[in-house]
Amino acid sequence: MSNTTSGMALPPCPAHFHPDEWAARQELAACYRVFAMLGWVEMIYNHITLRVPDSVSGGDKHFLINPFGLHYTEVTASNLVKINLKGEVVDGSAQRVNPAGFVVHSAIHAALDQAHCVMHTHTTSGLAVACYEGGLQPDNFYSAQLHGMVAYHDFEGITVHADEGPRLLRNMGQHQVLILRNHGLLTWGSTLPQAFVLLWTLQRACDVQLATLSMGRAIPISPEVAARCAQDALQFHPAHGAGQDVFDAMVRLAMRQDAGFQA
Repeated sequence: MSNTTSGMALPPCPAHFHPDEWAARQELAACYRVFAMLGWVEMIYNHITLRVPDSVSGGDKHFLINPFGLHYTEVTASNLVKINLKGEVVDGSAQRVNPAGFVVHSAIHAALDQAHCVMHTHTTSGLAVACYEGGLQPDNFYSAQLHGMVAYHDFEGITVHADEGPRLLRNMGQHQVLILRNHGLLTWGSTLPQAFVLLWTLQRACDVQLATLSMGRAIPISPEVAARCAQDALQFHPAHGAGQDVFDAMVRLAMRQDAGFQA
């Protein structure tokens, strides 16, 4: 997103922002509005973090995060806060951040250079599946597409202790989809749209599983068929757009409702 977002021209870049950072801010602010539109909000809590391009940071790992205390519908490109791996503000912003909420994100960003975006939610069906003893079940169209892609991390309480990071990373491995047991859902991507389409697929799988369990036993999908589904689900892969078209469509919808996030 160098000068457009979802096929629409970006607003002029303010003088105090590098154009590449402004494009990243536009993309992330748009994502917060998309989350709000989808109902993936938890009052003022949870985070989506996006790495600032190296052309701006000079190779330092800096990230954009929502200001603490704002609802997702109040997040804009200019009020996003730039922080380092310690959760410290590095852009002089007067906005508050929630360092505790960045603990999980920072562990992933620090360990995986390709993890440019990390998303975390507490949706009802996502949290329900995270609390379900069997976890995500291979019994619907969406969960089949995630075959072999999902890892689990046991609940250790509120994620405010940095020493949990190594255990989380060990459990996650290279998986881009993580279910935090008794807690919620998390995905990471080499791009924001990739992280988004992984989370959307996981969320839909949880929605369908919750609905199915309310009716009784589901029809299982064999591991062989699920593996083929995952192989055929090209939407996650960079060579096939990695969710860009899906994300762009959602941004256009969000812009029609309220384009204020671009400010």
